[in-house]
Amino acid sequence: MVSSTPTSKRQQILQGAIQIFLENGYEGTSMDRVAAAAGVSKNTIYSHFQDKKGLFVSLIEQVTGERFQIVFGSVSLSGDPAIVLRQIAEKFFATIMVDQEYIAFLRLIIGESGRFPELAQLFVRALPQKVIHILTRYLDAHPELELESSEATVRIFVGSLMGFILTQEVLHGKDILPLQQEELIRTLIDLIASKKKDSSQLESE
Repeated sequence: MVSSTPTSKRQQILQGAIQIFLENGYEGTSMDRVAAAAGVSKNTIYSHFQDKKGLFVSLIEQVTGERFQIVFGSVSLSGDPAIVLRQIAEKFFATIMVDQEYIAFLRLIIGESGRFPELAQLFVRALPQKVIHILTRYLDAHPELELESSEATVRIFVGSLMGFILTQEVLHGKDILPLQQEELIRTLIDLIASKKKDSSQLESE
């Protein structure tokens, strides 16, 4: 019989843990429940994670890291911003809108943010902050857009995408506030790249 490697055992624990956290929330999750779901002992969990908070932090890192890689791993941050930003938005919606585990995880983070703000902050650092920094550097490299603030522009872009996910999926608002993804994407790209478009039109006249 081949014994599990530390990496596979750690992954086994995380897979069991996310089920329990999503079902019971952060405060309602016990290490006993995680151990039962993961099929390991509590001592095994503690040998990989210091405590429940350490386990949840690792879970945040895994969940956000996987989604970041899916969206940005296939998009090259070079070339025309209108094309690059569209690719990011389309990949984001294609990935996240059907990712029920991630939608449930967002609900968990939001639901626990009042009692455990430090956990919500860890999530912000792990994904939104990372995305904002990367895209800000990208837009900084495109002065032809004549943006007053690359970071503010990125926050509008990212915030609009996340706001769409929150209202449509997390808060079950798609039947109340229907909006086509393409309409949102097209409007965002026009807002961000409009000065470049206008300049190109003037040069051709």
